Amino acid sequence: MTPPAGAPAFLATHGWSGDISPVAGDASFRRYFRVASAGRSAILMDAPPPHEDPRPFIRIAQWLTDHGFAAPAIHAADLSQGLVLLEDFGDVRLRETADAGEAAALPHYAAAIDLLVALRAHPAGDLPPYDRAVLHREAGLFVDWYCPAVGLTVDEPGYRAAWDAVFDHALTESPVTVLRDYHAENLMLVGAERRLGLLDFQDALAGHPAYDLVSLLQDARRDVDPTLEAAMLARYRTATGAGDDFLAAYHVLGAQRNAKIIGIFTRLWKRDGKPRYPTLCPRVWRYLERDLAQPALAPVARWFDANVPPALRGDPAALSA
Repeated sequence: MTPPAGAPAFLATHGWSGDISPVAGDASFRRYFRVASAGRSAILMDAPPPHEDPRPFIRIAQWLTDHGFAAPAIHAADLSQGLVLLEDFGDVRLRETADAGEAAALPHYAAAIDLLVALRAHPAGDLPPYDRAVLHREAGLFVDWYCPAVGLTVDEPGYRAAWDAVFDHALTESPVTVLRDYHAENLMLVGAERRLGLLDFQDALAGHPAYDLVSLLQDARRDVDPTLEAAMLARYRTATGAGDDFLAAYHVLGAQRNAKIIGIFTRLWKRDGKPRYPTLCPRVWRYLERDLAQPALAPVARWFDANVPPALRGDPAALSA
């Protein structure tokens, strides 16, 4: 990745210079670079307009910081160029820590659960609602992208009706700040004490607290052992007193999120030319089928049984080859 043309002047204006090296891109148009200068470092976010708008990230980072959560400090920003200079949380992610050994990662998963318990204690920030219309629009990505990719003609009105029959479980009268991409690749282990640092929360909405649990425990990018998922769910429910209604919400939102992700990963391959993403779909299908087996998902499970044969549930690139 080549740094944006305006980066050196932007950095110099704010007292930074030195090496600019790529850190990562992601599923959006955003890119990230590390700036190393005189024994200090920072992260340069390149969120190029009109494709990206860094203002939600800045606003939500401030809300999280104000409420005691570890979001990156904002050192400087140029909104016209989409450049933001952020606190550097380092390179240690929960992802690699967990991959090295689930037992060693257990305390970090427990800390991630405890953070969501703490987040639940605050009313949602000033955010758009994660309402029925958004849930439908997201779930629709499955029939918009995955089904055509694998050659399926499906009952689209029936799909919407099936989801509509279960979405009451996914709505709440006491919304919280839902970060929406709360998973092992976005949770940094910062400093010697390995406190949790938050990333990739610019799409936050006000919605049901079960959603971020799904993001963490049905992680699209790494396998989460069902035993760990059950233990962390129990930890959350013990801390919050969440009952069976919450568990139903967890599985409905799990199914909705997983159907959405299968659609998004297919779109990233078909539209954006990113071939890695369809290879992640078999894992997401496994999560989706586990959720569909729950009683609360019966209408949606019936639709899938009638419209998507088991042989066509997997990697859309491989299935369409």
